[in-house]
Amino acid sequence: ENPTREFHIVGGLHPKLRLAYYADMFRGLKQRHPQVMIKALTAVEVAHLARIEGMEVREVLKVMKDAGVSTLPGGGAEVFSPAARATIADRKLSGAEWLAVHREAHQLGIPSNCTMLYGHVETMEDRVEHLLALRALQDETGGFLTYIPLAYHPDHNELGEKLGRTGTATTGFDDLKNIAVGRLLLDNIPHVKTHWPMVTPFISQVALTFGCDDLEGTVVFERVYHEAGAPTPMWLSYDEIVTLIRGAGKEPVERDSLYQTVRTFEGYVPKPRGPAVRAEGPAPQGALFQIEHRARAAARRKQPVTSAVDGAE
Repeated sequence: ENPTREFHIVGGLHPKLRLAYYADMFRGLKQRHPQVMIKALTAVEVAHLARIEGMEVREVLKVMKDAGVSTLPGGGAEVFSPAARATIADRKLSGAEWLAVHREAHQLGIPSNCTMLYGHVETMEDRVEHLLALRALQDETGGFLTYIPLAYHPDHNELGEKLGRTGTATTGFDDLKNIAVGRLLLDNIPHVKTHWPMVTPFISQVALTFGCDDLEGTVVFERVYHEAGAPTPMWLSYDEIVTLIRGAGKEPVERDSLYQTVRTFEGYVPKPRGPAVRAEGPAPQGALFQIEHRARAAARRKQPVTSAVDGAE
């Protein structure tokens, strides 16, 4: 009844998985689901594959595009400030390197999203400079589809412990202010999205009057944020999203990865709202969660590398 429109594929920097593994996976998905668009691999992952393959970033992107990738996600940008990055992401790409990957993608006809992580150690000046850098690249290439401000989640990570923060690192006002400033400053980027698993569905609803025009989507079981113990729902149904949008005085429209209209909801009557789906069991706590999570990750790294499609080694 509600078909999948997009595969959103991101992960860590696996030391053993090569470009052929991912290309095989993308081709397999397109063969089985030709109507579904693939949004895959952050700039950090693309640069990692280029490094371990001894290839240029541009060549990696060409392989991805030929295998069926339509767009790139905007993850890994964090905040471009070198000082802030030295604290929160000292081993990731620099801001300039992140922008360079997206420039190459845009030049190859692969549009992308862009993000900013806020609410940690960055200053207001860092936020503005980050947005200006995104704006400058958009003036150059026109390849960004949407801007997504991402609220920092302080639980179950070392930075949050150092900062002495728990729960929500940002206020609802700060979340809405970031949406509004992003919409005003990035007037050359067509869309602004709010990531409701981070700021709650209800802040996202209010954000529709602060410059946001995209509620992220139904997101079938969001895991990245919930792996860190987020208390927000893991998914929202069509009916819940339609109700949220109408509650803000807006008209819901379903779109695809390229923001082309797929469906409108004129005359659509949502079903009564059921209970929100959350991660099973109590929210993970503190150091014990980190130890268990890292142990599971270490065990996965020891497993043999298999084909993404047929499971053969």
